[in-house]
Amino acid sequence: MMNCELLATCSALGYLEGDTYHKEPDCLESVKDLIRYLRHEDETRDVRQQLGATQILQSDLLPILTQHSQDKPLFDAVIRLMVNLTQPALLCFGSVPTEPSFRHHFLQVLAYLQAYKEAFASEKAFGVLSETLYKLLQLGWEERQEEDNLLIERILLLVRNILHVPANLHQEKRIDDDASVHDQLLWAIHLSGLDDLLLFLASSPSEQQWSLHVLEIISLMFRDQNPEQLAGIGQGRVAQERSTDVAELEALRQREMAEKKTRALQRGNRHSRFGGSYIVQGLKSIGERDLIFHKGLHNLRNYSSDLGKQPRRVPKRRQAAQELSIQRRSALNVRLFLRDFCSEFLENCYNRLMGSVKDNLLREKAQQHDETYYMWALAFFMAFNRAASFRPGLVSETLSVRTFHFIEQNLTNYYEMMLTDRKEAASWARRMHLALMAYQELLATVNEMDMSSDEAVRESSRIIKNNIFYVMEYRELFLALFRKFDERCQPPSFLRDLVETTHLFLKMLERFCRSRGNLVVQNKRKKRKKKKKAPGQPTASGNAPCSPAELEAVWPSLAEQLQCCVQDPQLSLDSMVPFDAASEVPVEEQRAEAMVRIQDCLLAGHAPQALTLLRSAREIWPEGDVFGSQDISPEEEMQLLKQILCVLLPRQQGTEEQGAEEEEEEEEEEEELQVIQVSEKEFNFLDYLKRFASSTVVRAYVLLLRSYQQNSAHTNHCIVKMLHRLAHDLKMEALLFQLSLFCLFNRLLSDPAAGAYKELVTFAKYILGKFFALAVVNQKAFVELLFWKNTAVVREMTEGYGSNDGSHKPTMWSPEEEAHLQELYLAHKDVQGQDVVDTILAHLNSAPRTRKQVIHHLVRLGLADSVKDFQRKGTHIVLWTEDQELELQRLYEEFQGSDDVLGHIMKNITAKRSRARIVDKLLALGLVSERRELYKKRRKKLAPSSLPYGEESLKDFCQENLQEEENLSEEESEDEEKEEGSEAEQALPGGSFLLTENLGQSLHQEGFSAPLLWLQNCLLRVADDREEDGCSQAVPLVPLTEENEDAMESKQFQQLLHKLGVQPPALGQETFWRIPAKLSPAQLRRLAASLSQLEEEELQPGLDPNVPVEQVPKEEHQKEHQAEALRAFSLAQKEKAALLSPGEEGTAGGKEQLKVAPKKRRLVDSDEEQEEDEGRSKAPELGTPGIQKKKRFQIEDEDEND
Repeated sequence: MMNCELLATCSALGYLEGDTYHKEPDCLESVKDLIRYLRHEDETRDVRQQLGATQILQSDLLPILTQHSQDKPLFDAVIRLMVNLTQPALLCFGSVPTEPSFRHHFLQVLAYLQAYKEAFASEKAFGVLSETLYKLLQLGWEERQEEDNLLIERILLLVRNILHVPANLHQEKRIDDDASVHDQLLWAIHLSGLDDLLLFLASSPSEQQWSLHVLEIISLMFRDQNPEQLAGIGQGRVAQERSTDVAELEALRQREMAEKKTRALQRGNRHSRFGGSYIVQGLKSIGERDLIFHKGLHNLRNYSSDLGKQPRRVPKRRQAAQELSIQRRSALNVRLFLRDFCSEFLENCYNRLMGSVKDNLLREKAQQHDETYYMWALAFFMAFNRAASFRPGLVSETLSVRTFHFIEQNLTNYYEMMLTDRKEAASWARRMHLALMAYQELLATVNEMDMSSDEAVRESSRIIKNNIFYVMEYRELFLALFRKFDERCQPPSFLRDLVETTHLFLKMLERFCRSRGNLVVQNKRKKRKKKKKAPGQPTASGNAPCSPAELEAVWPSLAEQLQCCVQDPQLSLDSMVPFDAASEVPVEEQRAEAMVRIQDCLLAGHAPQALTLLRSAREIWPEGDVFGSQDISPEEEMQLLKQILCVLLPRQQGTEEQGAEEEEEEEEEEEELQVIQVSEKEFNFLDYLKRFASSTVVRAYVLLLRSYQQNSAHTNHCIVKMLHRLAHDLKMEALLFQLSLFCLFNRLLSDPAAGAYKELVTFAKYILGKFFALAVVNQKAFVELLFWKNTAVVREMTEGYGSNDGSHKPTMWSPEEEAHLQELYLAHKDVQGQDVVDTILAHLNSAPRTRKQVIHHLVRLGLADSVKDFQRKGTHIVLWTEDQELELQRLYEEFQGSDDVLGHIMKNITAKRSRARIVDKLLALGLVSERRELYKKRRKKLAPSSLPYGEESLKDFCQENLQEEENLSEEESEDEEKEEGSEAEQALPGGSFLLTENLGQSLHQEGFSAPLLWLQNCLLRVADDREEDGCSQAVPLVPLTEENEDAMESKQFQQLLHKLGVQPPALGQETFWRIPAKLSPAQLRRLAASLSQLEEEELQPGLDPNVPVEQVPKEEHQKEHQAEALRAFSLAQKEKAALLSPGEEGTAGGKEQLKVAPKKRRLVDSDEEQEEDEGRSKAPELGTPGIQKKKRFQIEDEDEND
């Protein structure tokens, strides 16, 4: 029953007397009350249903709209109420309900909406709407109020809601060329002139805010139309259409004649009641006896054991998806109106409207899934343009590589969401179908451009095809769609469009390859990171390090070769390059690899190559004198090569795993981390075609071929062409030897109308002939008919079984091996502290087996219940208790300032867990915001001027690169690059004085003192702003004076900016250098302080003479350092005590230098607080300011000399 208050409110609106509607005095308030009731309706939409049952829209609201439109407040309120009442049922309920009671309410609301749509199919209602809309659009932007914009939007929404209501086919029962309710609605829109207003909104630059509304309305107007048929209206029937109709009529006539002939043969001479009974010999019944047939012999041919059986019910979740959109021919006058509308839209509106909609989509100004209207419009109007009079200029906005990329991106996204969001898989499949239709039309338009008589159009087509065929994602798209085709979510129309699009793409690609001769395309390969080696495994390097005694024995022969080459200053450096220019690793980070290459050359006995590599590396990496100084003597060069030969260098393949308890988890994580390597290769069309030789692809084609009678001739041609490519071009006829396909061939060959499918019949006979020819040689071919096959089975069928023995196929287990396996398992299954599978693998003496093979065979023998019984420790997911979370939080706070936070936590935590589990828990607790905060921090190095040149510098270099290799093996490569940047940023303020010392002095000498002061002021000002605002943004350095502009263009000044961490302008996007947002106010002040110290040092070039480190001039120190380095390094390699005799010590300055270096080493290894304490304690002794002592360290990072 209807609610009393609701009934009273509806009665207070007014009454209809004849054709005149008399409104009540409180009509406006009643309309507002109805809006209020709708706002507070329950989840069953009871108010909406009650208003629909009383037909309030037909009896009250429409008469008020048409007869009282001059009452503006009432008109606005009625429009608001109508927009709410005509809201789509899907928006009211969220989705189609599955519960029966809610589904009943849904269908009831849908029935009321269909009644509203039928009531709106009048010229009066749309005449009032179009007249009101016309008056509002006449107002300029300065005259138009906010209420006017709201009314425009509500009118457009009302038209959208009415057009959105689906048709009730069972109730209407309209045939083609008859006017349905939707056609009547379109004709009313045309008579009212609303279509012209829509064209104006689509073409006017000042009305861009309504572009998405207009596009949605247009898409709903044309939703039942076929663009190609619409384009051919009024042009007469072409010869192709006539021949198609004649072929269809001929097929129907042949089928009808065959049915008449069959019925005539089935008439027996006697009455069916006296037909008799027969025994069919050789055909068993339910028991052991022969079958007894109780009907006439003329029915024996149609006998089947399935006669009379109840058909098996298919569960709803396995039923095939149904077609939702049905195309029909509207009345002729409606189609003519729609054709003219399409022509005007293409001429005046398409490019501007599609550009505006694309801009809204990219800027995320649209609602969710609004891109589907864009893709529908692209497919429909480009098809109409191609079928009517092909003019590429009319659709130039969507005819570009960017559009291909946009469609492919959305298609891939829909495809992934369909696989993940299983509840909404059908909705994602419909969106994917729209994207596929747009992609198909883009390809068809480009193909049509190839046939144009205009050379410019053909050149544009060639450029687009060159870009499309080059990129790998466009080629792999169809394979992915075929492999994941699911008939439960995707209707047959999707499969039909996919087959036709693939046919078009392959045809265009094949033609393009023939015209080009050779085609170079992009190739992407996912490279899995190498697993870490378990402890005890040998290194994979080609030259394993030898013992010190063996190296000493090898050196004399190498010294003789070097003696001949080292005196040659003209030794060519061009023949050996110490770095790999094609590698993804930057050149600055390949120093360790260059050192390893030099050592490998020495171990292989190639002394000249080692010397050449050393000199080339010295030219490329002069910093730190790691490969020797520029003025090194020949004797020192030979001694350095001997040191490189004897030192233990880090090698990439030799990194060991940290912690045995996380071995399996670490390996699984590294397999997931994949690096995509992009390269180029020459394209081979047949190799690409082989990717389609898969049972999943063939199964999809056979599924579509089953409906060959309903398919168009073009669809059947596309199916046969692909199957012919696989069978004939690839010589894989056996791929189609499948019983279900042969049953389909049998139905096709016995079809009375088989003459209309000549191409299908010819192909079926070809495949059957190949099969029977193979069956003569291979008797097992009949059994192979029962299974879908892959390429390996096809090769075995044709070339003989066992021809693939060279593949990695596991060998069979002999009875002796099974007995030995059972014995080992029973002996070691109860042993604690060891993995039973690893123990079995260690004791197996038969053919090499993998862990997976052993586990599966144990399960097959019944010794274990499941594969899960053999999971290694550390792979089980165990929930964290509250105490464990508190312990993890305490450990993180304790080791937060250390270099290796994660390593210390893993050593001290009570419940041992893998590295990945601890990182995930730290992120979940909010203790860290990103993973790179837990990376192991690299230790700082001493400046080369404060350490000996020899042993210490080379050992530090090796340690640094060893640490780099460990970090790279533990974390992702891209995160490692970010880590290096952040570490360099953190280390820069602490050591910026020495980093910028030489640059600052040279800049002061060249007269850049004022720009340096300006830079210092900018850093301080940005630091103050970030402290006040609490947020940071990248701030550009804008030089306002000519002197500062010259400085910003100077390469030395730009190098100084690089050292300070200032970001250069992005190419083509920015003009000025920028202070990055990641620098904190404290870091900015330290950078400014380093610049001020440069000025102080320029004014005071000499330091305190009481400092003992600086007593000896720098040049003398360097010579003494080199001599001490050579001696110290050779002594260290001989594993002797690091004590120097008085004769070897050199001068007093050298002794003090050796004493100071270990102290600085302890300073670098300590925390920041210890650095500050020691700096303060040493400052009074050395007589220098403590802050200068703290800043006397240099960080030799790979990014230092960028």
